[in-house]
Formats: sequence, C-alpha cells, structure tokens
Amino acid sequence: MSFLDMDERLIALFAKADLVYSPLVDAKIFPENVDITLVEGAVSSEEDLHKIQTVRARTKILVSLGDCAVTANVPAMRNPFGTRSVYERSYCQNVTLDPGVPDQVVPRLLPYARPVHEVVAVDVYVPGCPPSAEVIFYAVTELLDGRQPALGAMTRFGA
Repeated sequence: MSFLDMDERLIALFAKADLVYSPLVDAKIFPENVDITLVEGAVSSEEDLHKIQTVRARTKILVSLGDCAVTANVPAMRNPFGTRSVYERSYCQNVTLDPGVPDQVVPRLLPYARPVHEVVAVDVYVPGCPPSAEVIFYAVTELLDGRQPALGAMTRFGA
C-alpha cells in the first residue's frame, strides 16, 4: 500500500521504468534480466524460497523492502514454536469446520521464517513497517538514476 501511496509520483516513476512483475500485473512467471526488484516479506515457505532464488538469479539489484524482508519481523514470531505447532494452532485448534492440516494448495512452511538476506544476496535494505511512500520513492528513483540511496537519516526499524 505504501508503494501505491506514491500517488501521482507513480507517473514519474513509470516514465523511467516498466513494471514487469507484481501482484498488480498479470505476469505469472518472473522475467529474465530485471534491473531492480523490490521484495517484501520474510522467506517463510518452500514457495517463498523458490521464488526468492529465482528473483535473485534474474535481478541486477535486489531491494529488501520493509522490516519483514529486512529482519523477518512478524513472520519470525512463529520460529520458537516449530512448524508442527503452527500448523496445529492454525488449522486444527482455531477451526470449527473441517479441522486438519492441509497437504495441498497451502505452501509447506520452512522450519524458520528468515529475512531475505539470509537466503540470497541483497543489494539495498529499506527498513520500515511499512516504509513510507516518500522513502520508497526516494530509494527507487535513486536506483533508477544509478545511485545508491542514502537511507540512514530517512528510515528506522518499525517506523
């Protein structure tokens, strides 16, 4: 939502870049030779792991966007409990209709939710929960102009 909160600045951004993969577009397969990719969220499932490895292999500059991607934040709160306990709580204890752990459709959880940089190399970190539209716009425009964004004074974890 913070990305969309850039409002009319999106027009300026898209004058410099093409959006080739996102929940906002219909592409189902991550394309080859992407210049910049913003990744949000922790690596929590086998599906996440496969996707981030594909993204990294096909991306020149990978941006870890938001505290969940940078530190694993909220998704990592499950780590002390183990996947079996998480599945039981989610699909058996908190369910009134047809309780049971699914074995199809729902991606299999990894043993631990991990920040992106623990799985693949990350080039730029943009903390925040969520990062503001101003910070995202600044980071992306700096990268598009060939500069490393200086985010130290603009961001902090959890804000």
